[in-house]
Amino acid sequence: MKIKQIRDLSDDELMQKIKDLKGELFNLRFQAATGQLDNPRRIREVRKTIARIKTVLTERQNDNKASSAK
Repeated sequence: MKIKQIRDLSDDELMQKIKDLKGELFNLRFQAATGQLDNPRRIREVRKTIARIKTVLTERQNDNKASSAK
């Protein structure tokens, strides 16, 4: 998921996306442990996407704090 797509989503949608990705990450780790994982690169992609989403959420929180402090 590209950063532009992430920025276009609302906070609630981002929280739901994180929840879904964490579930997918769990399943991928489980598949890796049992030797059934087809694409090991997908684990890295999911982790990075979660990090991108969390970064956008943090930026939004900091912007809100800065706006209210003025």
